[in-house]
Amino acid sequence: MSKVEDFLTKEEEQEIVAAICTAEKNTSGEIRVHLEKTTALDPYDRALEVFNQLKMDQTQLQNGVLIYVAVKDRNFVICGDKGINDVVKEDFWNSTRDVIVAHFKNGNFKQGLIDGIIKAGEQLQQYFPHLEGDKDELSNEISKG
Repeated sequence: MSKVEDFLTKEEEQEIVAAICTAEKNTSGEIRVHLEKTTALDPYDRALEVFNQLKMDQTQLQNGVLIYVAVKDRNFVICGDKGINDVVKEDFWNSTRDVIVAHFKNGNFKQGLIDGIIKAGEQLQQYFPHLEGDKDELSNEISKG
């Protein structure tokens, strides 16, 4: 599977968007998923580029999270903004990563992303609980490059 279009069906994409909406009900954090075929850069460096291109660095509390997937390369990165990184331990994303990896190893990409998103939302809730009047600052749609 080397094409972004073949990675998830439209129905699976909508299930992932629904998971983002569910996760964000309990946190002021903003979660996005970005898919692209491949990257010539280090995956983390590319994830940071995408993070900035999607204007995820412009949320009020600097609490955006990007799950970046390079489909053909079989790589993914979880990238959190400065507001998150300033208050969490260095290994904060390890449990979310492990959930995703467990599913991806078995080819369960949709479920890996859904479970990773839900886990990320649960973790963010500790530091960034949902606030009264909180508005969704970023699109929940999956972006593609």
